[in-house]
Amino acid sequence: MKGTAYYTSPVGELLIESEDEKIITVNFLKDTKREEVPTPATDQCITELDEYFFKGRKFFTVELDLRGSTFQQKVWNALLAIPYGKTVSYEEIALRVGDIKSIRAVGLANGQNPIAIIVPCHRVIGKSGDLVGYGGGLENKEWLLYHEGAMLRQLSLF
Repeated sequence: MKGTAYYTSPVGELLIESEDEKIITVNFLKDTKREEVPTPATDQCITELDEYFFKGRKFFTVELDLRGSTFQQKVWNALLAIPYGKTVSYEEIALRVGDIKSIRAVGLANGQNPIAIIVPCHRVIGKSGDLVGYGGGLENKEWLLYHEGAMLRQLSLF
């Protein structure tokens, strides 16, 4: 059974899709909404997203179905291994998937991640520490990293 749901998060409206009781999509809504078809998987995903944003959840347990090439799946699985509150560079992900020369391909796969937030592509940053690229917008990437404590807000003394 296919499911469709929407979630209004602090970083924008999210489209959630499931198939066979697994989440296949969590993405920033770019099109008009369709009819919602809730499933146990979409309901669980909404609950866990709500807990992540408002109650301190640090990891997700909803089942995922990551659909992509073998290389994309390797990258997305490497993203799943990045701990809450931490960041890594694209170069580090390239090393984790076994090919330092694949940095650009890692960046492309990262950008094609179909399950935002849960598969934490927002935790990947440039080697110099710059926030580079994010399908949901750099302001949302920055918000998510602050939310997780991966970046400290600068306090103004004046």
